[in-house]
Amino acid sequence: MNNPEIKLFNEIIQFLESEREIYGPFSLPDSSVEPEQALNTDTVNKPDTSISANSSASEWLTLHSEGKPLSLLEKLDACKSLEELKLFCGQANELRTDLNGTRLVFGVGNPNADLMLIGEAPGEQEDIQGEPFVGAAGQLLNKILEAINFKREDVYIANILKHRPPGNRNPNPDERQRSLPYLLRQIDLIRPKIILCLGKISGTTLLNKDDSLGNLRGVFYPFRGAELTVTYHPAALLRNPQWKRPVWEDVQRVRKRYDELGGKP
Repeated sequence: MNNPEIKLFNEIIQFLESEREIYGPFSLPDSSVEPEQALNTDTVNKPDTSISANSSASEWLTLHSEGKPLSLLEKLDACKSLEELKLFCGQANELRTDLNGTRLVFGVGNPNADLMLIGEAPGEQEDIQGEPFVGAAGQLLNKILEAINFKREDVYIANILKHRPPGNRNPNPDERQRSLPYLLRQIDLIRPKIILCLGKISGTTLLNKDDSLGNLRGVFYPFRGAELTVTYHPAALLRNPQWKRPVWEDVQRVRKRYDELGGKP
């Protein structure tokens, strides 16, 4: 690192490691003082940027990376678990919509799932419970999953947006683009084999492809080490029952491809 104080701290750590290899294990007194604070005596009138000993690596990097602010992608990459990413999303104002007082709806399910489902945005019930797909559309989604021998806890479910838009309207392009990097990091941490996009907005956002849902269906697209396909949103089936047959065909293809790829039984 360019910061000489941090460089000195790292040199001390390397020295202690070498000493431990020669003389065996030893312990140091516990301290909640950060490396930069311990080495910098000129702290008067400086803002308090300390973090606790239990803070995540991503927080430390955010504060201390070579004395420079990290880019969003660097911060996201520093989140090494879904829990760290969730905490980071909870502080991200750019994920919020213009509806005040909404709750973060991060995602739910198996963090090691081979099948990930991605919808569009939380609705009223999702906002209340902080979990995606818990309203009428969520109940229908559970039945669809059961029909192809999945339980809700077997898969991972998320949305493009992590906060509810006003009036349950469709996410606008700006909201989708602000939210997308966070979702992509979520996908990379889960590492599914198959991603099923629920609804046109979900499919076109991830594929960056402006096309009709009818044209997007029935294809498995390569996507970040997984295969991505698109079907109708469960809420659309509640309004248009004639689309249940196409969805049934889509999810049967998903089940077949899942098994071909060696997804968890």
